Amino acid sequence: MRAFIAAAIQVAPAPGPLTKESISDNLDRCVDFTRRCVDATGAELVVLPESATTGFTPGCSTEELWDLVTELPGAMIEPIQQVARDTGAHVCIGTYERGLERGIVHNASVLIDPAGDLLGVYRKTHPFCTEAVDGGGWVTPGSSVTVCDTDLGRIGMIICFDGDYPELSRIQAVQGAEVICRPSALLRSADIWDLTSRARAYDNHVYVIGANATGIDPAGVLYFGNSHIVTPIGHVVARAASHESWISARLDPAEALASLTPGSSVGQGFDHLRDRNLDLIRGHRDELERPASSSFWHDPARRGNDG
Repeated sequence: MRAFIAAAIQVAPAPGPLTKESISDNLDRCVDFTRRCVDATGAELVVLPESATTGFTPGCSTEELWDLVTELPGAMIEPIQQVARDTGAHVCIGTYERGLERGIVHNASVLIDPAGDLLGVYRKTHPFCTEAVDGGGWVTPGSSVTVCDTDLGRIGMIICFDGDYPELSRIQAVQGAEVICRPSALLRSADIWDLTSRARAYDNHVYVIGANATGIDPAGVLYFGNSHIVTPIGHVVARAASHESWISARLDPAEALASLTPGSSVGQGFDHLRDRNLDLIRGHRDELERPASSSFWHDPARRGNDG
């Protein structure tokens, strides 16, 4: 990895029902913000929110959503490819993706290089309970990990709720990811948003760039923004408020693990990847792979009967 400036942009989706016209408006807004952000900051990597082309909750059936979006690569992402060419920046954006059959929709993130080429597509492997198709939602989960080689360094992608699961980011770090992009439309709380990005950055000694949605999506759901950039020692070096805006920071490999705490004279003496107890992990592989649920979990559907 070399030193470069990274940015996270938070934009609000077009109001009202999801249509081809509103998707076009969303793309225009993403392009405009990306262009202005790169002009103002010199960012070489720009991350936009989850489902930035549509808004997270589509407010329509899965079949209707499939009709409105496109495959990847496809026409819907072409304006983002063009702004990457125009600005010379790498761009990561979240978008719904048309699957192979009508009614199959993936929550995807794409990484585009300065030539406008798609370096990688990641399909969310941990859909939130409300979006998952097997829970009555609209998203069919993906099944693969994506880490891309770029001239900036090795960049991985996760999406929103994926950040709650340590295993996915750990796999990417073991595969050599130095930066993890986290396009998001996180709703639960700013504390959880902050905690999970900082934990994944610190667990794996990687930079995490979290671009969270703001504004109101087609179903009327309100988002709080608070996009952030986190260092490999878990320090937030840039944080947005709730406005449409961007944040930026310089990511420098020479400084990533230079001190135990931010600005400290005490050096970093450990490495979470190097120092893993692999014998312990191998010895408990069965437990790691065994289906389980929390001891405290209660099915919300049963709560009315449980008093």
